[in-house]
Amino acid sequence: MKRNIITTSDGSKTIQIEEWDEQYHSKHGAVQEAYHVFIKHGLSLFENRKISLLEIGFGTGLNTLITLIESKRFNLEIAYTGVEAYPVTLEEVAQLDYVNELNAQALASDFEKMHNAPWEEAIELSNNFTLQKQKKDFMEIVDKDKYNLIYFDAFGARVQPELWTEVLFQKMYDAIGQNGVLVTYAAKGSVRRAMQSVGFKVERLPGPPGKREMLRAVKIDLGEDKS
Repeated sequence: MKRNIITTSDGSKTIQIEEWDEQYHSKHGAVQEAYHVFIKHGLSLFENRKISLLEIGFGTGLNTLITLIESKRFNLEIAYTGVEAYPVTLEEVAQLDYVNELNAQALASDFEKMHNAPWEEAIELSNNFTLQKQKKDFMEIVDKDKYNLIYFDAFGARVQPELWTEVLFQKMYDAIGQNGVLVTYAAKGSVRRAMQSVGFKVERLPGPPGKREMLRAVKIDLGEDKS
């Protein structure tokens, strides 16, 4: 499928899959979306902690780079796992120019290291941040009670509906520990119901630019109301 680099409304770039008319990040603002969904409503809940984080859709590495930047501000020690079945190319990464977009020139070598890192091998990006990329289909995830936070950043249900079903959310529920949090840009009623059906407690939150709402799901303590 043909992939193009496009500029989003906040000036940052993303990859568009022409055949699907689908982007890796919001066309209303790639960086804005990442900060709103994954940092404001996800990472910021875990200040002053050691956490294990799973990203569904490592993709361009934007969410990983922003999380690395913000890990210092929130005083976090992070073991980050990024799962991706179809990696982007190094040429595409260079064209996206996220290091300059984020004024993160001090992390340029770390961003390059992220994309050059071998798959399935944990690497240290700083004394508080390790990354392991896993090249596999999301349906192959079999972790149990491992993660504190999940960034669910798969392509939308319009083009890949199978990624937004009870089957995959059961895998997410199993992979996350008690009181763990899953955040996603999606807000469809069918997605919310699929999350609830496997046990998540789900709340609607104000969405990033261009979206009215987003969802945040919590793996609740046993015995609590799951509605």
